[in-house]
Amino acid sequence: MTPITFNVPRAVRFGAGASRELPAQLRQIGARHALIVTDAFLARSGLADTFTALLTQHGFAATVFDGVQPDPSDLNVRDGLRAYRESGADVVVGLGGGSAMDAAKAIALLATNPEPLRQYMGYHKVLRAGAPMIAIPTTAGTGSEVTRVAVITDTERSEKMMMLSEHLTPVAALVDYELSMSMPKALTAHVGVDTLTHGIEAYVSRKANGMTDPIALSCIALTGAHLLTAWREPDNRAAREAMALAACQGGMAFSNSSVGLVHGMSRPLGALYHIPHGLSNAALLPTVTRFSLPGAPVRYATIARILGLAGSGDDDAAAHKLADGLEALNEALEIPPLRECVRVGRAKFEKSLEKMAQDALASGSPQNNPVVPTTEQIIALYKQAW
Repeated sequence: MTPITFNVPRAVRFGAGASRELPAQLRQIGARHALIVTDAFLARSGLADTFTALLTQHGFAATVFDGVQPDPSDLNVRDGLRAYRESGADVVVGLGGGSAMDAAKAIALLATNPEPLRQYMGYHKVLRAGAPMIAIPTTAGTGSEVTRVAVITDTERSEKMMMLSEHLTPVAALVDYELSMSMPKALTAHVGVDTLTHGIEAYVSRKANGMTDPIALSCIALTGAHLLTAWREPDNRAAREAMALAACQGGMAFSNSSVGLVHGMSRPLGALYHIPHGLSNAALLPTVTRFSLPGAPVRYATIARILGLAGSGDDDAAAHKLADGLEALNEALEIPPLRECVRVGRAKFEKSLEKMAQDALASGSPQNNPVVPTTEQIIALYKQAW
């Protein structure tokens, strides 16, 4: 058996109020001044100020950088790095969804590693540990709080750079599901299906292993049992807690196995058309799953049974019920088809398919899919998902 590497943060604190343990985590790593990396919305909402006050109350300094945009860019990272250096911070705190946490990881990376950021695109290219980074998620979807992955858009090339390295893993994750309870209904749906995608792709990945399989299956089961409730009943604490746990588990699973073709095709959509990551994953998931079924029918059948979409019996039939069930889930959650996400005419969209297919393959994720696609097959899948 090939040895397995399993990377997770040094500490994962989970549950209501876990985010209030930030001062204790800073004390443990000997930090004194935090750069809180977030977006303008969370800054305006007062949440960033809440954490600044919490740190000040416990004798720490804090500076807020709120220049993170959805699908963060290398320009956001450069501005955040400048704020880190000018403030004299010695720890980075990512506060928000996947965009804020990914930007925080990249800022921490460049605090001790030379620019440009692009040289770290790919697998295991970060030379040394960055500044310590603590993740506080406010959504239940990306799982970025526990992953060794960051995705940043290269603005010059209109390409999403996927970086994977143990040096990108936060030193601590504070997963406080209460912070996710204010998520809008549509965002709950998008990031919820993103969580499900993480569990599915981690389980069917060619790099799936004995450490990741049970975590991926738990992620899938939790999402299947609680996503619709969290969407319909935003104040349902049990459902919100379960989805926060599912998102965290999904991050652990895919970061230590791999995502696959859904993510590979999703990143170019975000880079070119600025579609939120969770939404593009959700729009692609049924089509890509149906394409991938022949590569892992037993595993897809297992997922279908966990989600209550199939009973015992023929695995191929069960696997096909999964693809149908994912389409039905998108409909139930009012997730639009790809053509409504892209918001350009089909002719313009098809002109970008060659580049998007090539960028998808260049990311490395499709090579871990149960069925490894060609450029032509990826182009056909974009058209099918339209």
